[in-house]
Formats: sequence, structure tokens, C-alpha cells
Amino acid sequence: MKRATGLFALLLFLVLGASAALACTTTVVGKKASADGSVMVSHSDDGLGDARLVYVPARDHKPGSMRPVYYSHCALDFKPEWGGTESHRLVDGKRAPMYNTKGDPKSVPLGFIPQVAHTYAYFDANYGIMNEHQLSIGECTDKAKVDPEPEPGKRIFYSSELSRVALERCKTAREAIALMGRLIKQYGYYGTGETLLVADANEGWVMEMCGYDKDGASGVWVAQRVPDDAVFVAANQFRIREVRPGDPDQMHSANIFDAAQGKGWWKPADGPLDWTSVYGGGEFHHPYYSLRRVWRAQSLVAPSLTLPAWVEGPFTRVYPFAVKPDQKLSVKDLFAIHRDNYEGTEFDLTKGLAAGPFGDPDRFEGGAESLEGKEGRLSPVKGEFERPLNIYRCVYAYVNQSRSWLPAAIGGLTWFGPDRPATATLMPFYAGSTNLPRPIQTSDILKLDRGSMWSAFNYVANQVQLKYSYMIKDLRAVREKHEARFFGLQEKLEAQAQALWARGDKKAAQALLTKHSDKLAADVLKDWWALSEQLYIRYNDGYLNTREGVAQAVFYPAWWLKQVGYELGPVSYQKPASR
Repeated sequence: MKRATGLFALLLFLVLGASAALACTTTVVGKKASADGSVMVSHSDDGLGDARLVYVPARDHKPGSMRPVYYSHCALDFKPEWGGTESHRLVDGKRAPMYNTKGDPKSVPLGFIPQVAHTYAYFDANYGIMNEHQLSIGECTDKAKVDPEPEPGKRIFYSSELSRVALERCKTAREAIALMGRLIKQYGYYGTGETLLVADANEGWVMEMCGYDKDGASGVWVAQRVPDDAVFVAANQFRIREVRPGDPDQMHSANIFDAAQGKGWWKPADGPLDWTSVYGGGEFHHPYYSLRRVWRAQSLVAPSLTLPAWVEGPFTRVYPFAVKPDQKLSVKDLFAIHRDNYEGTEFDLTKGLAAGPFGDPDRFEGGAESLEGKEGRLSPVKGEFERPLNIYRCVYAYVNQSRSWLPAAIGGLTWFGPDRPATATLMPFYAGSTNLPRPIQTSDILKLDRGSMWSAFNYVANQVQLKYSYMIKDLRAVREKHEARFFGLQEKLEAQAQALWARGDKKAAQALLTKHSDKLAADVLKDWWALSEQLYIRYNDGYLNTREGVAQAVFYPAWWLKQVGYELGPVSYQKPASR
């Protein structure tokens, strides 16, 4: 019993803990690289955990107020001493009504910073997403050389709370980066290396940060502007290279050179400081864990570059900081990148024995150490699967649009997809909304809740794994119906909202947008649970069951039967020699 309990604890850590440090893909699309002139940011949150998209309202604060800064589970895994639960990142009803989860331990501040007189409304998840001024955030975790632990009063900020403070107080990307830089300097940084994408309606920036001394208080950071006609992608590895003092398209912390010299990681005689190799630790987990995704995303955006899939090492310079797309990208084009499983390439995860007879692209992780050998020892099997852009443990993904030609309340738009991208449906939520649908703000990974949007999508995604090549077609049919409707309604809805806004009835415009999103979300939730029942009936007991016939055989493909020894089965009374 003790051995089984220990194994369960190990598995739980691998699923809920280690995944947080191995997660996320994020992109920026410049305004001249997008199909409609918007600046776009996308992000997939690829660690099983809190899946809620929460509305944080705007607030006025009394003089002398202090803002609590909470520990972030995404930084160094869940730590119960700082409150919250494995499923709920924050427990503080003063931050947002939906963060008042009854029965959960209240979040414990690492420290406090002076509050400002007024904070803006924003959408929040494991990191801040977008505020009412269409300031937009994306994120991915990176491997740094040092991951300092939090320490009250000394190291109180990680990227999660940095992004939230920026959304609460800032309107532009440059303003947000400068603020986050000051907070790192004044209040210290803990946790993993991080990439935050920061964009407004005019430009997008990449900000990368990390600690450099496990006992020190401060951190280091650098930021670089994404060209307006280009697309940037990051996938769990730093992407900024040379730090160029005085470059108007870069910003950096004042200590970036001294800290590197003090640690012995760089000296001026080495030439320009290469941020990625000096402060970065390469790729998480295994070779190509990050670089394969960068290659694939850039190849999908600009196939004319014919970028190589194989490189010389983790600090290769083969993949540019940003690429010009062969065709300008729409929201659906950008989200298609997150839905990718390397289909049609030599790494196609829907092919081969590991995909099973029905082409399931999911490859469960945990490593050989999670497998128990016959004698009770851990298995010595070594190897790796390719890490795709779409991954089974993703809890949500989104595309943000910031549009300069519209009022911020209408121009800012988050297209949100619950659970993994390949089985998600994009739903629109406007920056000027006065709330979010309750199902989007509700989830608990340890409860099946029919009122939770994430539960519905995660439930169906797990069903689809059973007979992927069949079930994914049923899912796509339902998804395409909804997404076609949502995109089709957009122009008329926004024209109505603009008309209300132009005549000074801003509250009516916001109410219109909020009600619209509520209705669409309710329709999706209803249809997704109906889809789960349809899949259960249609593929019950391994058959295909329709009005045309019950128990229609769905047999395995010939190639798979040959590889699993079907031909060695009991076709005669003689024992096969090869068995």
C-alpha cells in the first residue's frame, strides 16, 4: 500500500506539478502582418491546472491602499503555504468576485505594493490576458540557469502578478514593460525564466525575464519590439539574442551586463551579450521540446523560407526572431497553428503505432520514471515523443486582437478556446464587457461540473481520444457551425456597438457586447454536452451506431493489425512458429 501511495504521489506531481514548468506556446502578429490590421497575441496554457477565464472589474481605491502580491502556482508548482488549491490559483474575493471560492484556503500575500487610485478592468487567467484599453498579454515559461524561490519582502513578483499589475495600470505596451521592469527591480523576482508578450493596438513587444541568483533580490530582463510586418513565436525557450544598448527597438534592465559578469557567464571581450545563451538554460526536458514548435509555427507562417527541422543545438540561430508571413494572418489562421500536431510532416503525430489504429495525436508524458517494472522497480526505458503545438494537457488557448480603428471597448477582443486547441471552439469576449459568462469563470480539475465550460470541453476531448479519426470529424462539424456563426455575426454586432458608442451611450454598447458573448457561450455549453452524449451513443461499444444500423463494425486498419501481431492469432490449431 505504501508503495502504491508513493507511486500515486509521484504521478500526481508529474501531472499537476512538473507540467507547469514545461508549458505554453505564444505568438505576436504585427499590424501589417494580420489580415485586418489588428495586432494579435496568442497563447496556449499547457499545464493541467486552473482553467478559468475570470473577469476582474475596474476599481477605485482609497489613498494609502496597498495591493497584495500573491504567489503564482505557475512559477514553481503549487505551494499550499501560500493558499489557493491545485485547481484554483487565487482565493481573494476583493480581487474578483469569482475568486471568492468558498471552502478554499485564502491566498496569502508574499508582500504588498502601494495601490493606485484607479485600476482597469481586465480578463485574467493563470496570467493576465487583456484589459479594457485592449492592452494584451501572452506568455510562455522558459528554462533559465537559476530559478529563485519566493521570499516575502525580498522576491515577491513572478510574471503572473506582473502581468496583472500591468493590465490594472497601463494602456500601452511600452508603459507596461517599463512598469514591470521597475517592479522587478524594486520588489524582486522569483521562479522560472519567463517570456511575456505585450501588445497594444499599434505594436507588439517581447519581454523576457529571469532571476540570476537564488539568494538575490533582483532579476534581469530584456524586451524587443516585433516588426509590424512580422510574426513572432516562442515555445518555452528565450528568443531574444544580442542585447543592444541604445537600440530604440529594445529595452533592458540596468543590471543586465553587471549581473552576467558577476556570475561569470559573460564578459565584454566575448562580444555582444547573447541573452538566450547567457541567461537561458536551453530547452526544457529534451532536445526539440521548444525548437520543433518554433520551426513548425514559422514554417506554417512562411513556408517559402524552407526552414530546416534539424539544427546543431539548443542555441541555434537558424530560426529568426520574427518572420514575414507569406500571407497575412487571420484569427483562425493563427489559432490553426495552436491546433497543429505536425500533420503532413515527418513528425506527424496522427501516424504510426504510437497513434494507435485511429490516429490519436496525444502522447502522454511523465517519462520512464512513471512506469513501474515487473519487479516493482522503475522502468529503465529511455526515449521521448515529439512535443506538439497542440497538447493534451492544455487548459485553454486564445487569440487576442487589438484594433486601433475602433474604441478600445469594441476593438479589444479575446477569442477564447477552453481546453486543448485541436478540440476547442473559439468564443469572442470583448474588452468592454462588464462581465464574463459564469461557465467560462468556473472550473475545478477535480470535479465534473456540467456548469463549467472547461469540464464540457475536457470531457469531450477525452472521449475523442478513444476513436480519434472518427470522433474528431463529429467534433469539427459542431465546432465549425459555431465558429462560422460567431465570425459571421461579428461585423453587424460591432457596427451596432459603434453606433451606440458614437452617440454617447457607452453603457448600452458594453451591455450589447456582454449579452452577445453570454448568449454564444450558453449555446456552446449546451451543444458541447449534447456532443458528448452523441459521441457516447454513436460509438458505443466500439461500433458505429446510427439510424441506418446499430452495431456497424469499425475494425482496425490493416497496417496496424500487422504490427500488433493480428496475423499470429488463432487462425488454425497449430502454434505459429514465430510466436
